[in-house]
Amino acid sequence: MYIACMNKHGTAAGGSLLLTPRLRREYRTMECMVEIWCADHHDEAARRGATCDDCRAFLAYAERRLEKCPYGEAKPTCAKCPIHCYKRAQREHARVIMAYAGPRMTYRHPWLALMHLVDKVRKVEHPMEIRRRRARRDAADPHATTRENGPDDRLQE
Repeated sequence: MYIACMNKHGTAAGGSLLLTPRLRREYRTMECMVEIWCADHHDEAARRGATCDDCRAFLAYAERRLEKCPYGEAKPTCAKCPIHCYKRAQREHARVIMAYAGPRMTYRHPWLALMHLVDKVRKVEHPMEIRRRRARRDAADPHATTRENGPDDRLQE
C-alpha cells in the first residue's frame, strides 16, 4: 500500500487539477489516511486491497475542495485553516479518519506524516483580513495604485 500511494504523484482517477506540489502532497496524505482507515473499517475494501466506493467518493470530494483552495501553495492543514470549505458531514468524517489514521501514518508513511506536522505550523491569515489591511493601506495612501487607477493614472503632484 505504501509504494502504491507514494508512486501516484498526485494523479487521482480521471486526472487531477492539483497544480502545485504542496496540494498534490496534501491529496496524497489524505489518500493514504483514507486507505488506512478504509482497510481497517470496511471489510469489502480489505478483501479487495482497495478503497470502497464510499471512501473513493470522499476522496473525490476532498480533491475537489483542494482544487478550489484559495490559499494554493500556502495552504495550511485543514484543522488550522480559517476557511471551512468542507460541508459539516464531510468535515466530521475527515476528522474521524484523521484521528484514526494520523498516528498510524507515522509508521506507514513517515515522510508524509512529518510533512503534515510541518504544515501544521504554517500560519495563514483569513482572506478577508488581507483584504481589510489592503483597504486600510489604500485609504491611508491616496496615491496608491488601485484597479480603477493604473500606475499611469496617478495624480501628478
